[in-house]
Amino acid sequence: MNSRTKKITTIGMMCAMAMVVNLLIHFPIIPSVSFLSYDPKDIVIVIAGFIYGPFSAFVMSAICAVLDIMFRGGTILDILMNMISTCMFACVAGAIYKKEHTKKGALIGLGSGVLLTTLSMLLWNYIITPIYFGIPREAVAAMLIPGILPFNLIKYGINAGASLLLYKPVVTALRSSHLVSSSETVHEKSNEMVILGGFIVITLIFLMLGYQGVI
Repeated sequence: MNSRTKKITTIGMMCAMAMVVNLLIHFPIIPSVSFLSYDPKDIVIVIAGFIYGPFSAFVMSAICAVLDIMFRGGTILDILMNMISTCMFACVAGAIYKKEHTKKGALIGLGSGVLLTTLSMLLWNYIITPIYFGIPREAVAAMLIPGILPFNLIKYGINAGASLLLYKPVVTALRSSHLVSSSETVHEKSNEMVILGGFIVITLIFLMLGYQGVI
């Protein structure tokens, strides 16, 4: 199996993995914007972006957005919003990491992805949500800061932290299967990055539970 075939096979497998976790794990985070749901598929997509670059993350985001409406139903607006959010997170992180292939580059990439996705979703929800639900734009504007802003910070913060946790095990498994060769310039995170990722995920899960009134 040549390198191109391995890459296509790996991306196909990771698309399938992203859709499986998307279908299994799907729930609202902020009660006031319960139409927005958390899903972990972007963890898989950003890991692929770290391995193969931002274009691969873009391709995966497009495939997963189309598959999502096939399984759940939806419209072209669902595809648009899905792709914008995933690309802003995974493609930005992948592009920065490709340029600076270090721990620092990974952190800057993921942090930038979280920030830019959160800001862009404020804009796009303000534009699209009134059209999608047929509600006044003023009603959506009232949701932006108390609901949509913390939703995206928590969702993509968790996905960024989980990416730090899972990157090395995923790459190790792919290498063991000979789908990613040892010659691939894949930066493996140290234990400090795993600890940081776990801390971020746990902190944001507690924050999410606070919003839901569980704690």
